[in-house]
Amino acid sequence: SFTVKSISVIYSSINQNNTFTNGDFLSGQVILDVAKETQMQSLSITIKGKADVQWSEHYGKTTVVYSDKEKFYSMERFFVREDKSHDRSVVAPGRHVYPFVFQLPQQNYPPSFKGSAGKIVYTLKTKLCRSVRVSSKAKAEFHYVPKPEPQNPELLAPQYGARDKQMKLFTSGSVAMNIKTEKTGYYLDEGLKVLAEIQNNSSRAIKPKYCLYEKHSFFARSKRRIHTHDILKEEGEPIEQKTNKNITKVLTIPPSLSASIFNCRIIKVEYRLRVCLDVPYASDPEIKFPVVLLPPQTSSGAKGPSNSDFGIWNQQAGGSAYPNAPPMAPGQFGTPANYGPSPGQFGASGNYGPSPGQFGNSGPPGQYAAPGYAGPLSQFAPPGYPGPPAQLHPPVSNSQQSDPSALPPYQDYQLYPHIPDETKKS
Repeated sequence: SFTVKSISVIYSSINQNNTFTNGDFLSGQVILDVAKETQMQSLSITIKGKADVQWSEHYGKTTVVYSDKEKFYSMERFFVREDKSHDRSVVAPGRHVYPFVFQLPQQNYPPSFKGSAGKIVYTLKTKLCRSVRVSSKAKAEFHYVPKPEPQNPELLAPQYGARDKQMKLFTSGSVAMNIKTEKTGYYLDEGLKVLAEIQNNSSRAIKPKYCLYEKHSFFARSKRRIHTHDILKEEGEPIEQKTNKNITKVLTIPPSLSASIFNCRIIKVEYRLRVCLDVPYASDPEIKFPVVLLPPQTSSGAKGPSNSDFGIWNQQAGGSAYPNAPPMAPGQFGTPANYGPSPGQFGASGNYGPSPGQFGNSGPPGQYAAPGYAGPLSQFAPPGYPGPPAQLHPPVSNSQQSDPSALPPYQDYQLYPHIPDETKKS
């Protein structure tokens, strides 16, 4: 029972943030330490990306658990493969190191993410199988961030919103505001500039308030679980009664946030900007804008091995090499998925909009979504499994070919009941 003293998998960092992106080479080692001569049926390393969601709901005395999974890709390589026509591989006592190199797919997959009811994780997992023994396993997570695609024209388009309110009981007169943002898509740690024209024709001083909040949606069995959280709140200077004022406010987006996620079937991450006027003794008029957060622009500098396409990844320490892994099945990874939203994706909720003809019917079709926007359509479906046959990828066993029973890309969020934004915050 103490034959295998330890087994572990480690990988090398390629940048200061210890993140990986599309096409990067991820190299590392499986380290096996055995106390005595050991026969191995197989020893493998698997790289995998997947999403999981799970939560429970209570209906009286009954508790129902909702869960679902989505696999983006899974690729397995063997250092030692079971072969009944030959003697089993035997390793001597001591520490053995098995280097490996994987190249990540060129497609944009969702970034690493962990939320209240779900997560998106990318892992390296090693497995040692021996006859009539429990398999020995170890794994390590790595942080994946897809490359941004800011060229989508709607991410660069400005947003407009207008709202006014007539006072009745304890405050007389009216207030109005016209709000504009320079664009929809922002990089993490970038400044979000808000331009406001505010008219205070009421009998009291009012104050503009700004809030950037996140909205996480988790989907399973035709149910949706929502979590909202205020990220930052800021207030402007008071605007006295019978005063008109133009205000420019810049909100700094925290770099620690996760990028927006639209290309996962079971997890969706959105951000929104809420601008309101704090009116004493009256309900506050407000305008909401969608905000798409893009991954940071980083150059990983992850270059491939120089001695071969993927390096001598199956060379054991000590000089003895095992047979090469089988070639990868064509089309292991699917076609790229767009990271940014498609035209017509976003609009300000409750937006009265600019003057007719300025950004109305004369503009791009569907540029401003109607109030009650419920979520993206199939533009953000995950990559399909057929994929192009000529891409450069590491070897994979025949058992890892595309599964015909795999879940198809989701169509749209109309599959799920619409839940308004005004959900209780948690």
